[in-house]
Amino acid sequence: MTLHLPANAPVAVAAPPQKYLFGPFIDFLMLGGSAFLLLPILFLVPLKYEGVVAAATILLSNLINHPHFAHSYQIFYRDFGHKVRGDGYDRNLQIRYIIAGIAVPLIMVAFFTYGSVTGNARLLGYATNAMGFFVGWHYVKQGYGMLMVDAVLKRKFFSDQDKKVLLFNGYAVWLFAWLQTNAVITERQFWGLDYYTFAVPPWLLNIALSVAAASSAATAVMFVNRWRKHGGALPYNGVVAYVVSLYAWILFVTLNPLWLLVVPALHSLQYLAVVWRYQTNVERDRADAAKDPEFKVLSILGPMYRVRVLIFIVAGTILGALGFWLVPMALTALVPYDKQVLGSSLFLFIAWIFINVHHYFLDNVMWRRGNPEVSKYLFR
Repeated sequence: MTLHLPANAPVAVAAPPQKYLFGPFIDFLMLGGSAFLLLPILFLVPLKYEGVVAAATILLSNLINHPHFAHSYQIFYRDFGHKVRGDGYDRNLQIRYIIAGIAVPLIMVAFFTYGSVTGNARLLGYATNAMGFFVGWHYVKQGYGMLMVDAVLKRKFFSDQDKKVLLFNGYAVWLFAWLQTNAVITERQFWGLDYYTFAVPPWLLNIALSVAAASSAATAVMFVNRWRKHGGALPYNGVVAYVVSLYAWILFVTLNPLWLLVVPALHSLQYLAVVWRYQTNVERDRADAAKDPEFKVLSILGPMYRVRVLIFIVAGTILGALGFWLVPMALTALVPYDKQVLGSSLFLFIAWIFINVHHYFLDNVMWRRGNPEVSKYLFR
């Protein structure tokens, strides 16, 4: 059927493609640019104020870092039954949801239960090193993902060959950084439990360093070539996110003790930029999104979709506090175990590692290319 319009009929004009998650400056700060502002300041903090600044950064990390973990659970397990049944999801994605949402947490629960019941502190301690492994991997993939998101928003797409260069460099830098932390066998503590790094021979570390340096140089050349080819046009906020994630947050994270405390908050802020935009688009898609709230006191927030986004954020903050602090502290007080062997904060130890590791698996499914929810709600 062909629709014929009168000559003077108004023609609907398609909305221009979205170019930013929130705006050029906000995107720059949230995706990683704030690192360029904070790092010099932290280096200039007088020694006598380092304690106060450290306390402030720890508080900030809790307020930003923990909700970002909670948001991943809120999104992943929403309508989880449909995802498990494969309603609207292809077979491959359905299986990934089942593995990440059911199998992985069951395996981790079994691991921590066995280690706790048998009093095997050394076995539990290795989980801390595993957390460092997956957290670094997650930082790399998130930095790469932010670059891809910004490239789509700006309509400045990378070729498959460019993507391979970016991914290879990300993994090379991450692997070298992880091996470097394990270069010497040392015993450390995390929430009262000892954990051990692995011995890494110098020759392997040198090879990893050479590969990371070469891949970094290749990536820099690729960016320069794209910049020249496209007349100085690049998805700059995405490039900042990628570079900061790999180098400022992974490779050189130990440059300053205060910087080490701030990095988790900045990583989480990067994540929140995407999640809050995604959730805003989800709420805008509801039939009553533009209606005013029934309760007049909420009218100051605007239409219903904004109220629901705020509820989502508040719920994430509460869930983060419960998961990282309140529930494990209650279990530590109520469940008897051998504190001389397993330390005084066993359930805090378990909760922090469980959430950090599981978060990697959740994100690896949720934000995959081909996920219908991402294509529907993130880039609109």
